[in-house]
Amino acid sequence: MKQYQLILNAIILVMAFTACGNSPKKVEKKPNLVYVFPDQMRKQAMNFWNDPEFKGAIRTEADPVKTPQLDKFAKESLVLTNAVSNCPLCSPHRGSLFTGLYPGSSGVPLNCNADRPVSSLREDAMCISDVLSSEGYNLAYFGKWHLDFPTPNDPVNPGNYVDPRRPAWDTYSPKEKRHGFDYWYSYGTWDVHKDPHYYDTDGRRFDPKEWSPKHEADMVISYLKNDHGQRDTDKPFALFVSMNPPHNPYNSLDDCLVEDYNLYKEIPINELLHRKNADTEMEKAQSAPFYFANVTGVDREFGRIVEQLKAMGEYDNTIVVFSADHGETMTSQGVKDAKNNIFTEAFEVPFLIRWPQMALARIDNLLLGTPDIMPTILGLMGFEDKIPTEVQGNNYSKAFNNEQGALRPSAALYIKNVNGNKNEDGLVTDYFPIARGIKTHQYTLELTINRDYQLKGTRLYNDDVDPYQLNNLSVDKNDPIVEHLLAELASELKRSNDPWYQNKVLADWINYKK
Repeated sequence: MKQYQLILNAIILVMAFTACGNSPKKVEKKPNLVYVFPDQMRKQAMNFWNDPEFKGAIRTEADPVKTPQLDKFAKESLVLTNAVSNCPLCSPHRGSLFTGLYPGSSGVPLNCNADRPVSSLREDAMCISDVLSSEGYNLAYFGKWHLDFPTPNDPVNPGNYVDPRRPAWDTYSPKEKRHGFDYWYSYGTWDVHKDPHYYDTDGRRFDPKEWSPKHEADMVISYLKNDHGQRDTDKPFALFVSMNPPHNPYNSLDDCLVEDYNLYKEIPINELLHRKNADTEMEKAQSAPFYFANVTGVDREFGRIVEQLKAMGEYDNTIVVFSADHGETMTSQGVKDAKNNIFTEAFEVPFLIRWPQMALARIDNLLLGTPDIMPTILGLMGFEDKIPTEVQGNNYSKAFNNEQGALRPSAALYIKNVNGNKNEDGLVTDYFPIARGIKTHQYTLELTINRDYQLKGTRLYNDDVDPYQLNNLSVDKNDPIVEHLLAELASELKRSNDPWYQNKVLADWINYKK
């Protein structure tokens, strides 16, 4: 009788829901997030651009690099062909990624080191991690952080810097500066790929003596498996994984794994650096096999993380992103600086995102900027109403979902800052906005000023007809094309409350009143 009574009660419950115009609904799980962003990996360094379904998606040839895991992942993903790192340096990119703010507002206009107290992530900023923490997520960070002003706060050796260099670049980030991340396995910045170190949640230091991307992937997989009770399995998780390679150095087997280097060591340099703008006579050209070896190694470790998500049944409930801080010139244009310039090799970045609840896998030329990533991901995760009001980036989640009438940008802002004034102790007290530029789907324009705020130089490329940016066009402010680009620049400078807008820099060129 008891069994029949239970069945009867269940029928009555269903009828009650139906009578109220409702029916029992399955409670949807909150999506997880895994965001992987190696440092200094350029957009062109992914082999799938050569595959038939991607051929011609970018204007130039892809690098001759082996990335089998990304090749598979791309076929399931939304792949952006025009994502940029607005200020293509490590720290400024990270500040914008987490806050949705441009570098002048995030607190991070320059790379963080002990000579630059002017550049450190604002403690009062509401980061994407803060939002997700408030929504009940397990938050974990692995790898390079590089967002805090180094101070002598070594948890193992109080009163000292963790970095022996001067100025110090590496630092320890105490709990109050972690913006909601409850699991921590990180460091500031330390470019010794086979001798990395990390500080855990409680400030204990670990020196694993192995290639850093492999070790970080091991730690991520252990976290996902919850080997040591690292997370609450009743909560969704959000992980950020910042691998330092293929960031320099990339000069020897001290910087990469032999198995990866062997794939490239016999290939002539002019075949590795086959871009039409590459200067293979530069000394740096000899680094190409080591750079690509690092890319291949990072690809493998990313694949291992994806496989763990699949093994635990979470892959289809996880938004997985692969991107980078900025690109790498690798002798293109003959410039020595790997980054911090407007050339496509440095300015443009990979951006692949997979989530089955999103629109079908496809290629899209959306001009995504770094500050747009935070609000867009929150929008995709269902937290559009939680996007902080001060965010300057745009929420392009509808464009990611390929919805008709979705907001789509017509241009992306380029930012280059350098040290400004210094005090009597040699510490940088402000920054100088030396260059600003704009990228549209067809053109790239850069304006550089001197310390008197006068125009010093220009760059203008028609990327459709000159994809390797070999022909720097003359710039006439009365030319209709230049007028349009300057109008786009004025709009972006105003939207981001940039110092150029605040001080009306080059007002005889840029109409800030429109």
